[in-house]
Amino acid sequence: MSIFLSADSRILVQGMTGSEGRKHSQLMIDSGTNVVAGVTPGKGGRTQEFEGTDPRPVFDTVQEAVEATGADVSCLFVPASRAKDAALQAIDAGVRLVVVITEGIPVRDTVEFVARAKGSGTTRVIGPNCPGLITPDGSNVGIIPSSIARSGRIGLVSKSGTLTYQLMFELRDIGFSTCVGIGGDPVVGTSHIDCLEAFEQDPQTEAICLIGEIGGDAEERAAAHIRDHVTKPVVAYVAGFTAPEGRTMGHAGAIVSGSSGTAAAKMRAFQDVGVLVGSTPYETSVLMRRSLGQPAEEDRPVS
Repeated sequence: MSIFLSADSRILVQGMTGSEGRKHSQLMIDSGTNVVAGVTPGKGGRTQEFEGTDPRPVFDTVQEAVEATGADVSCLFVPASRAKDAALQAIDAGVRLVVVITEGIPVRDTVEFVARAKGSGTTRVIGPNCPGLITPDGSNVGIIPSSIARSGRIGLVSKSGTLTYQLMFELRDIGFSTCVGIGGDPVVGTSHIDCLEAFEQDPQTEAICLIGEIGGDAEERAAAHIRDHVTKPVVAYVAGFTAPEGRTMGHAGAIVSGSSGTAAAKMRAFQDVGVLVGSTPYETSVLMRRSLGQPAEEDRPVS
């Protein structure tokens, strides 16, 4: 089992013929993902060559690609100025999952396409400004390195791409059901809570690793949801304890204003509902092992 993505998912890549789209389409194909088509306006009717496999057809519109290939997932590698139109096109074509890798999208644009997706009743948006998601041994949509992914018992949801990779590496021997990078922008299509709900229902997922960061109140809301609705063990890490007040750190949403959105406040919210919180990624991995009854040989005392 997995959440949002499976080996049966049929992936199209918007922006496949650009440099980033080509590169990451190749990596997705190499990892076994069923990439069926690309979309680049003005290049419909052509094909895109890839090493070690058949070329993929390129279409002018998402609607044409969906009708021809049955694609049900779209991954966006398009410039920020065109991301809104690309996402709206995928949503209007009925694609059930739209993964927006692009960073730097104006918040107003994101609000528009996320609202369109929610109003559709059929489409989920992951991102923007995210690494995507991976179901190991199933499908990999985005830029997550498949080499550090192994199928297993942990569900991972993270605002940070880099920390997603690090925790996947730290816990690679136990493995993951699905890893979801939700993105760190002020507005995103899928929240921590959405993933917590899905992992709670997923029989393969035995424990959940949640990575948050400073800014906003998403982690506090996730803590309240865990208290009321999650029965599986949850281990968390919150990035940004040393971030200066008032400065954006890395992500557009990672900004602290006064006492709001601090890492300390988020850590307290998790601890108050029984979530174990690591002070470093390594410590977080140790706590996850302990929650699963599998302390590592190199386990060191954790305060």
